Amino acid sequence: MKFLYLPTSTCSFIVLVLQVAVFTFLFQSDALAAKNEKYDIIYILTKDLEKVLDYKDELGAVFDATVTKKLKIAGRGDEYALIYDGNDSAGTVTQTLIKHAELLDKAGFDEPYATKEKDFDSLYNVSYGMGPNLEPLKKKFELIYGCLGGEVKNDLFIEKTDFGNYTLIYRRRGDKESTTRVAKMHGKMLKSRKISTSITKENNNMVMYGESSMIDDVGPEKPLVCQIPEVAAVKSIPEISLPEKIVATTKVLKKLPRAIPAVPDISAAPAASPSTVSNIEQSIENYINDLRKNGRLAGDESTGWMVYDLEKNKNIIGINADQGFQAASMIKPFIALAFFHQVNVGKLQYGPQGRQQLEAMIQRSSNSATNWAMRQVGGPAQCDAILKRHYGQIFKKTKIKEYIPAGGRTYQNSASPADYVRFLKALWDSKLPKDKEIKRLMALPGRDRIYNGTPIPKGTLVYNKTGSTGHLCGDMGILVPKTQNGRRYPYVIVGIIERRSKASDYGQWMHSRSRIIREVSTLVYDEMKKQHRLL
Repeated sequence: MKFLYLPTSTCSFIVLVLQVAVFTFLFQSDALAAKNEKYDIIYILTKDLEKVLDYKDELGAVFDATVTKKLKIAGRGDEYALIYDGNDSAGTVTQTLIKHAELLDKAGFDEPYATKEKDFDSLYNVSYGMGPNLEPLKKKFELIYGCLGGEVKNDLFIEKTDFGNYTLIYRRRGDKESTTRVAKMHGKMLKSRKISTSITKENNNMVMYGESSMIDDVGPEKPLVCQIPEVAAVKSIPEISLPEKIVATTKVLKKLPRAIPAVPDISAAPAASPSTVSNIEQSIENYINDLRKNGRLAGDESTGWMVYDLEKNKNIIGINADQGFQAASMIKPFIALAFFHQVNVGKLQYGPQGRQQLEAMIQRSSNSATNWAMRQVGGPAQCDAILKRHYGQIFKKTKIKEYIPAGGRTYQNSASPADYVRFLKALWDSKLPKDKEIKRLMALPGRDRIYNGTPIPKGTLVYNKTGSTGHLCGDMGILVPKTQNGRRYPYVIVGIIERRSKASDYGQWMHSRSRIIREVSTLVYDEMKKQHRLL
């Protein structure tokens, strides 16, 4: 088997031209022997499906919609690959590969390579029906969600197909044989509800509706029950292993004063009791320092963490909370606020185009959609001015200085963990224009680092936005888990890891730092569970 690699870190224009000539010749020679061979471009190959899913989400901020639509997750034995299914021939794959390599190199990603299309197998999902209208499938979604148990709930989605239809699926991403068995089992469980099942290929369709969307739609307090007993989880997410012993060296960390500054029309948050703060914050401080001691965080990496209890209106954790960090894509909900401010004062309209663009900006982290929204407002400087002028008590360290550059290398926009907390608190308290729409956008299905891939129970409502560059990995959001008495308990969590130098192996660095944020979120949930009787 022949792979085509490009040393993207050293690619200059002249080198690229030479590579085009050399590799085109090589592939043309191969084409003489196999004229019908097709090639895929591979971005990552690993046994860890979660790592592939994270990487796919990251690439969405680099490529435009025509490329991201052709990104597919495929299988080969016990490995998973993220590929570009461009149906390229030997004569055209080189040009496509070099074009992608240039974009990925600028954004700090790893180099891609090409291989024959037949080397990978399709993955399959369980399907529960299709139709031209979204609303009927939402009702079916709620019914199935209440009937099926375990991990199925988290991977239940309504997708939009290339032909404009909507399809309700359990996104299993398994082989054909095992997925068929699962489909038959679900068919028996749902037979009394007259819901049939089948299997369908994983096709990278646009996700329109998922767990958080449904919970937000029907209301967090509405019980979701089914007369059919729940079944055991069909697949499981590996448990996060935490160190048995944590060593405290707190000198590298800075604490925030116990009360965070107020947002508009909200009085300053009261200080948490010393024992509460000590238990949770100290455990996080110790854990982060243990990571440094064991080499999982480098010397040039700084971190910021905040947890805010929205139920009791108090700060729980504040580590480097007033420090400014690169914002990356986490700036995008702030841009949505600037946009909706202009809508609220009558200077902009929020119609179908605006809805489509803001959904792409928040859910798929589209950079072109973000730049569209900023242009409508009047540019980065105007977005910044609106936030400072009208919401200055929230955005104390936020700076919006630039459009998102090609490849997503946005390093100039910045914010502090405390700014994210104040924004999310004002959003939760309905103190912002179009707050319901902002929450809907932030609840749209997508990969996150504070809930996905953690042991936090399914059925937790999530409003969030991740951010990533070659220097930063972060997430900020509101988690709303259930309590043992069936209520909801909301809290904010912000986690940011930033490094001064660009990561040499972007995929590995981003995956490992995403995992750290998930580990911290798990620690926080475990402490909140003890104190507030969460499930």
